[in-house]
Amino acid sequence: MALEYTKPELVSLKDHAEFNELWLKNRIIEDPAMLGLGDIEVIHVERPQPRAGRLDLLLRDPETRKRYEVEVQLGATDESHIIRCLEYWDIERKRYPQVEHCAVLVAEKITSRFLNVVGLFNGSVPLIAIQVSALRVGDSVILHFTKVLDEIEMGQAEEDEPQSPDADRKYWVLRSSEASVALAEECLTLLHEVSPNLGLTYRRGYIGIMENGLPNNFVVFRPKRRYLRVQARLTDPGSSSGPWEDEDSDDHWDARLEKAGMVVMPGGRAAGWLSFRAVEQDLRQNRELLREVFDAAYRQQQG
Repeated sequence: MALEYTKPELVSLKDHAEFNELWLKNRIIEDPAMLGLGDIEVIHVERPQPRAGRLDLLLRDPETRKRYEVEVQLGATDESHIIRCLEYWDIERKRYPQVEHCAVLVAEKITSRFLNVVGLFNGSVPLIAIQVSALRVGDSVILHFTKVLDEIEMGQAEEDEPQSPDADRKYWVLRSSEASVALAEECLTLLHEVSPNLGLTYRRGYIGIMENGLPNNFVVFRPKRRYLRVQARLTDPGSSSGPWEDEDSDDHWDARLEKAGMVVMPGGRAAGWLSFRAVEQDLRQNRELLREVFDAAYRQQQG
């Protein structure tokens, strides 16, 4: 049967008697994947915060244990909504510092003023802004979620950071797993093929790279329980990266990694990072490909 076009009608949840904030929260609770944050689960609803009200939703990625502190507001974003969202995120990350946290703000309208304000500190606060639209189609109402602001990785290594590490191997084994940390150390053997002067440095946000005693974080590692997250600094396709520009573009590496069966992760591309997962099998089967990625990132860092 041929499909017919039906023009949807935008429904204001803020002004609707039945489709209110509680109704919206319940829909998210029933299917949290509709937020577009992956296969996540609800672990708390209306979670009390000390002297700071209640967090609407606390979600978790069951694989990585990463937590999302979600605040829901009908209508347009305002200052109090932003403050609550960041305050609850800060409280939860201090409660459970052993896992990653991300603040998530859901509203019917993400204003340009909000984006301008958030843009001032989004490099230091992991924040996702999602705009929700309620659409009436015939006798039904559907919800459409659009990610207006994506998370920017915190703590990307800077060249002028202190040289003394603020964590150690034991810290990362406890935070992730022995196997994941061992994968980072195995990657170091590949890095030695790129330059024999490279070594690992353990920090609380990542495992970075030292060269001749100085930071050179063209690659950083973030061990998780079941895999190693690898981030290689590579320019996006539109920028100049020397005579190997076409060969080493992000799109080129994305395709090669995915063809090899590896998982390329979203996020970080805007900052010039190629992010992907590595497991023990990858170190056996895709060893040469990983070495090429490390070599390309190292050459680019060298200028």
